[in-house]
Amino acid sequence: MRSITTTSGTAIPLDGELLALLEALYEDLNTRFALDRTFEDTVREVNHLLNQMTADEHRTYLIESLFLNTVTYENERLGAYMRKVTKEP
Repeated sequence: MRSITTTSGTAIPLDGELLALLEALYEDLNTRFALDRTFEDTVREVNHLLNQMTADEHRTYLIESLFLNTVTYENERLGAYMRKVTKEP
């Protein structure tokens, strides 16, 4: 299985699992920056990872990302609807 590395050298296997990549990215950023990381730090790291991926890998992870975000969006909308429905008068 092919791997990519963060700027600090942490290896991330590319197995098609977005959550595994996100977890590795989160752990690496928190190890280096704790709560002091900026938007720019995160974007820089994501771009570093993307620059190591092929077009097919980009597609695989984009599909996973869109799916995950769609499910998250649906859950948030359902949660808001349920709060509205169950709200006492």
